[in-house]
Amino acid sequence: MRRKQGRVLGGIALTDYVSGGRSLARVDGKVVFVEGAVPGDVVDVLLTKSRTDWSEGRAIRFHQLSQEREAPFCRHFGSCGGCQWQMLPYARQLSWKEKEVGEQLRRIGRVEIPDLLPILGAATTRGYRNKLEYTFSNRRYLTEAEMHAAGGWEEQQAWKERPALGYHAPRQFDKVLDIGQCHLQAEPSNAIREWFRAYALQEGLSFYDIRAQTGLLRNLVLRSTRGGEWMVNLVTGPREQEDVARMLSAFLEAFPATTSLYHTVNPKRNDSLYDLAPILFAGRPYITETLGDLYFRIGPISFFQTNPEQAERLYGVVRSFAGLTGRETVYDLYCGTGSIGLFLHAGAQRVVGVEAVAAAVEDARANAVLNGIAHASFHAGDVADLCTEAFFSAQGRPDVVVTDPPRAGMHARLVETILSVQAPRLIYVSCNPATQARDLQALDIAYRVTAVQPVDMFPHTHHIENVVQLQLREL
Repeated sequence: MRRKQGRVLGGIALTDYVSGGRSLARVDGKVVFVEGAVPGDVVDVLLTKSRTDWSEGRAIRFHQLSQEREAPFCRHFGSCGGCQWQMLPYARQLSWKEKEVGEQLRRIGRVEIPDLLPILGAATTRGYRNKLEYTFSNRRYLTEAEMHAAGGWEEQQAWKERPALGYHAPRQFDKVLDIGQCHLQAEPSNAIREWFRAYALQEGLSFYDIRAQTGLLRNLVLRSTRGGEWMVNLVTGPREQEDVARMLSAFLEAFPATTSLYHTVNPKRNDSLYDLAPILFAGRPYITETLGDLYFRIGPISFFQTNPEQAERLYGVVRSFAGLTGRETVYDLYCGTGSIGLFLHAGAQRVVGVEAVAAAVEDARANAVLNGIAHASFHAGDVADLCTEAFFSAQGRPDVVVTDPPRAGMHARLVETILSVQAPRLIYVSCNPATQARDLQALDIAYRVTAVQPVDMFPHTHHIENVVQLQLREL
């Protein structure tokens, strides 16, 4: 029986999933969106936001568990926040993601779409990431089990003062969950992280204090390839660099097969590396990954798809949707390091890439040279500013436009330009079906949706990639 006590709704039966990995219930005609539970659960909900016809909250007590549940495989599940759907069988995760794509396109886009192609799930659901970034912190996030083990308030404060190396706890910018084992990246990822923690504690090196902006050790970035190459980038504050050199030298003795070892000094208040200059300490300045028959050099600040196996499938969908015959001029907008455009090169007469991040454009040009692709050019500049009628005229009228914008979707000015240029075919790759749906509605005046293909790039999370093929309407 449902009951309401202050800001807690008791005994709520969850019936459906909605976007963002939340579950849904209806209470007295009002929609309630709930974090931390799955359809079929019966829970008490702590309300965090309440409006006239809807509320938001999180599950704080379980009365009954859904029959769809299975045991999570990670001991950090529920505290880390990185793999929100481990409690669901993978097949069920895929069905909810596919359902979300269809609902977002129809409800937000309000455009006519064909039946979705079956979602492309991942063959590898653990150890699929090629990049992880860990954070050093002098403030440790305590799980409920750790707080219980610590006992009283003074003991809990002592535990919190222990340093941590792991991930930021959800909604806690200044506290880090100490990670013992992560299943997202293949070994020796965990062994490398544990080595840095043990060495730092043994040598008494300071972990970063994000509030005071003090301390030596800030971040540890691990990148890998399917061929077994590893890039390690230790990010520190600006002081005590002699300690860093000794640490990195000791690391090389412990992990001599490391392909590329970097050190980055970050004096800023934020953790972004894109405006910093990583220093090569040892090894090669890059690692090399393959997608299809192409090689890509990855540096310490290069953008590259974090799931290469699924990236190949995603790009295969784009190539199929593009329907290239060898005579087309293809535009790759928001091209990053050029991976999609280069993947399409064999079927195109010309490839033109546009990207705002200048360093990514340099990577794209280098990757074109590495693969002997002479008919691809890449241009640095804001896509909405650079892609004008004049630019398209100078570079060649497009036959196919591929756009892969960030989560916010395409800029309205770019949508207007695409409508005016009227390429016969448009391929829209998105990591956010909601903003993709918004843009499809704006494009509907000139384009019709002819195919929709969801692709799961991140198993055990609620994130979903979606590819839409659009054809120019006949006048």
